[in-house]
Amino acid sequence: MIKGRSALVLGSTSGLGLAVAEGLAAEGARTAFTGRRGDAARKAASNHPDAIGLELDIADPDSVRRGLAEVIDAYGRVDILVLNSGGPPPGTAADLTAEQMEASLRTLLLAHIDLVSLILPGMRERKWGRIVAIGSSGVQQPIAGLARSNAARAGLAGYLKTLAGEVASDRVTVNMVLPGRISTGRVAEIDGNRAKASGQDVEAVRAQSISTIPAGRYGTPEEFASAAVFLASERASYITGTQVRVDGGMIAGL
Repeated sequence: MIKGRSALVLGSTSGLGLAVAEGLAAEGARTAFTGRRGDAARKAASNHPDAIGLELDIADPDSVRRGLAEVIDAYGRVDILVLNSGGPPPGTAADLTAEQMEASLRTLLLAHIDLVSLILPGMRERKWGRIVAIGSSGVQQPIAGLARSNAARAGLAGYLKTLAGEVASDRVTVNMVLPGRISTGRVAEIDGNRAKASGQDVEAVRAQSISTIPAGRYGTPEEFASAAVFLASERASYITGTQVRVDGGMIAGL
């Protein structure tokens, strides 16, 4: 059951974050839609009863605290926290600088740790909580040309796995959902960059990607969201410290 629980979903004005927020709201959760564009967040929230939209930039600590205060004012608590942030620019590991990596760590790892530190004590005290992170298949199988994302998200995975073991006895679960090739603007951007770099047509690049997916297609945001919503539910109370792949069988590892 999720009905009546309160959820804060980061980066939920588009893509996977939006799909997850909509999925939680559809199941009856009081859901805070958030994003750097407050108007877009409010518009997304307006489609659901008992949902709010607010401006929250995960890269800005002051914005995070203001946003969290609004959620607490509206709902009194956060039961479900969905961690999500946009992907960093593409680039190779050989060309990566420490300065570039530091910026990516701020938004993909450190900012999430900061927010968890603010919300987790209440979850532990109430003996119920769900932390679900939207990750990337690059956590398990690094994606060529996305060195910053691969490294930073792997760091987040290590933190969350450690945290899961520490808070399980307080009935707080911590899990990560790893999207493969899902039809979002971010994936379209990646396909476009690959097409430009290789001199190919975008459709040819897309066809090559599909050929590596046993399911024979890209997934939909709604399919991805279903897994995240399940992990946020009461039914998933004995699942923690896991990484759930939603990739149509793309990742070859066990």
